[in-house]
Amino acid sequence: MAQFTTRIFYSEDDFWRIRDFLRDVFLLNDRRMLCWPVFRWDYWRCHGILNLRDGSLERDVYLWETEKGQIAAVLNPEEPGQVYLQIHPSYKSSDLEEQMIDYAEENLREPRQRSGDVMWIWCDAGDAQRQAILARHGFTPIHNATEHAWRRSLEMPIPQKSIRQGYTIRPLGDVSELPSRCWASWKAFHPKEPDEKYDQDCSWYQNIQAAPLYRHDLDLVAIAPTGEVAAFTTIWYEDSTRTGYFEPVGTVPEYQRQGLGSALLYGGMRRLKGIGATLVLVVGGTIHANGLYQSVIGPDFDLSVPWEKRWSG
Repeated sequence: MAQFTTRIFYSEDDFWRIRDFLRDVFLLNDRRMLCWPVFRWDYWRCHGILNLRDGSLERDVYLWETEKGQIAAVLNPEEPGQVYLQIHPSYKSSDLEEQMIDYAEENLREPRQRSGDVMWIWCDAGDAQRQAILARHGFTPIHNATEHAWRRSLEMPIPQKSIRQGYTIRPLGDVSELPSRCWASWKAFHPKEPDEKYDQDCSWYQNIQAAPLYRHDLDLVAIAPTGEVAAFTTIWYEDSTRTGYFEPVGTVPEYQRQGLGSALLYGGMRRLKGIGATLVLVVGGTIHANGLYQSVIGPDFDLSVPWEKRWSG
């Protein structure tokens, strides 16, 4: 049995080493999202941590290293109580996963004042080994909260998607357009919130633009005849794996059902193919999002299921 040293994340060098590790694992997994790709790791840091305050690298990330100092596995949350096991295929074993789940239970629970602690550990629907371990630890699957990781080969033809007259799709403009982009994001992802809760602070978007893989030419918006941002998607492209990833994708409620989301996805795929990408990915967690992605990306996906455990208060 392989011997590992377990330690907490402690340096900027760890951030970049984990990026290299995730890139290698992604390729070994045939570019399937059985672990996080690099773009999701970057996005968690630049948006989840810096903007949403969802965790801390130095407090919440754990590394398992081989005797030669190579990373074998990484344990991390994405938001409080949502935990992911990133494991190199060469070291995936019941013993290692048992250790990682023990660490997660000890260190990464989400405390709730009235109902005790709770944790979700995400598991691929086809990973029988992890499912058995989670069941032994008292976790149960939550089948109505799954994530679909859709994928499409860009060797397939990309249909031409017309856009309604008066609308245009283009890269996001300069800093003067950030207020419109940020307002569109608020409306798309907080449709039931009162407008007065919006704080008009656009600095969070500049954190996203500072991400290592951010490219202005792949930060796309659909502009309404009024000149406002009606829909948007940011595409993350990693040339070493020739893979693009849409995150986020959103449409302002009053502009929905006009084909803007699909037009952005098709346009993004054409841009990706033009710079050498051969695969595109997007994750959907709602019925509406998955309907859009299936219609545009196609039928192929990996299914990730959260397994839940609760501790009484």
